[in-house]
Amino acid sequence: MYLTQLHLDGGSRRTLTALSSPNKFHGAVENAFQGPRKRNLWRIDHRNGQDYLLLLSEEVPDLTEAADQFAPPGETWQTREYGPLLDRVRAGSRWQFRLCASPTYSVPAGPGKRGRVCAHSTTEHQIQWLLEQSEKHGFSLERDDFTVTKVKWYRFRKGTTGHQVTFLAVTYDGTLEVRDPDRFREMLCGGIGRGKAYGAGLMTIVHRGEADG
Repeated sequence: MYLTQLHLDGGSRRTLTALSSPNKFHGAVENAFQGPRKRNLWRIDHRNGQDYLLLLSEEVPDLTEAADQFAPPGETWQTREYGPLLDRVRAGSRWQFRLCASPTYSVPAGPGKRGRVCAHSTTEHQIQWLLEQSEKHGFSLERDDFTVTKVKWYRFRKGTTGHQVTFLAVTYDGTLEVRDPDRFREMLCGGIGRGKAYGAGLMTIVHRGEADG
């Protein structure tokens, strides 16, 4: 696995448009790889007043197209192997994390009908969603261990079909403890929740000791 970072040009109209329509970043990410399409995890990070595209993939990406569209002139991207970090995941280890996810719930329909998928729109339900997900994905955290730091609704037209997409992205920051290393690594590589095509599902971690000093 490889983790790649690309600095985005916050003063570019094209970048600002894409930040409101994540399907545009989705297309650039898809075009960074040759061969059959695979679902790669990505998200937009905002740090110290700057925006970055983070991408986790099985193959080394070629982000030339994304850099031409969304990065400052002459800016390139940085890629590093993700394996060494995954190898450090141990039961009982504590990590600071950031997750951009799309917390949802299903509303049952009548017999023979497909139920609706709805977004959790309140902070308390968004928090409860992550607490429930932690049990499935090999980590634990308490209510006071994390916060919702950003909530953003996206509404955009999908591809050439013109289909309207409404999508909620919620960013969580906090501290967790690994319970089941195998399930936790699987989640790190495969993502969590819905909306992966539009920049949701990627959790990144920093070891607690490193974050503290």
